[in-house]
Amino acid sequence: MKRCTISTFLLAFCLLLASAAQAREITDMAGRKVTIPDDARRVFGSAPPLNVLLHAIDPEAMIGLSFNVPPEAAPFFPSRLAALPVMGGVFGMGPQMNAEAVLAQKPDFALAWQGPFVPVQRIDEAFRKMGLPAVFVKLDTLSDWPAALRFTGELLGKAERGEALARYVEESLSRLEKVRKLPDEKRVRVYYAEGPDGLATDCHTSFHAEAFELAGGYNVYRCQASSHMGMEKVSIEQVLAFEPDVIVTFNRNLAASLRGKRPQDPRWQNVKAVREGRIYVAPQWPHNWIDRPPSYTRALGALWLANIFYPAEFPLDLKAETRKFYRLFYQLELSDAAFEQLFR
Repeated sequence: MKRCTISTFLLAFCLLLASAAQAREITDMAGRKVTIPDDARRVFGSAPPLNVLLHAIDPEAMIGLSFNVPPEAAPFFPSRLAALPVMGGVFGMGPQMNAEAVLAQKPDFALAWQGPFVPVQRIDEAFRKMGLPAVFVKLDTLSDWPAALRFTGELLGKAERGEALARYVEESLSRLEKVRKLPDEKRVRVYYAEGPDGLATDCHTSFHAEAFELAGGYNVYRCQASSHMGMEKVSIEQVLAFEPDVIVTFNRNLAASLRGKRPQDPRWQNVKAVREGRIYVAPQWPHNWIDRPPSYTRALGALWLANIFYPAEFPLDLKAETRKFYRLFYQLELSDAAFEQLFR
């Protein structure tokens, strides 16, 4: 009887050791201690920027998406990624997380978004109830992304890749220094037109509008960001008073309307940027170059904007730079036709 009890104890002890050997404790970017499987290969990105992060570091580790991939975007995604189920997210725009759908995919852990407006404790509690470890990653401003790329690369056994991506972002920020330091009176005045009517925008301090400041633009909507969502409503009278030199949007229909002879609201014709035809649509496949979601793509988007704002002072071979970025971040060789599609 004693021999059986000792054998049972030894078996339990060995199983405990084996379990401990198969797990590891890490410190996430929120400073929390988290235990994850040692050979973790299945990851749930719980917000759109985390999907973009995983797409660059290790798309094979992704178990689902926070957003739908429209047909026109599919050629810019690996076929496996475009076919993943949409599970929503716990923070940010898009559908809310479907916990059952997430757990059905048997994730090893979740990546969660750390930021100034993000309820870390509430999100952590939601994942605890699911029995899923949550690893928080800080990635609000573009300057956060090099550390986030390195951290996630180490986490998923892709340290060399994380380092290469981080270096591109750092080099992009360095290249932009000369335009970022321009005095206000010499900066191009920019209005960021969001929403179907173009009458929503973001404060110059919001990470949603960070690309404009990085590119040396003067965001005409000067205010302190008060939420993570942004898209604050303004009036056409305010836009007229702003007198922007340039309008940037990701709404192609709005841009087409403003470029036409009859804008939706004829008062737009009195806006300086509209009169002068300086309306630009941000490329958005596979991920928006400037915002929604804000990500490392701002490293390319800000270069594009700086060249638009200051073509003489900031020359850029846009096609070569775009191909370099897509090859590095998405492992995608961009054809001439695909490049044209980005700006069509």
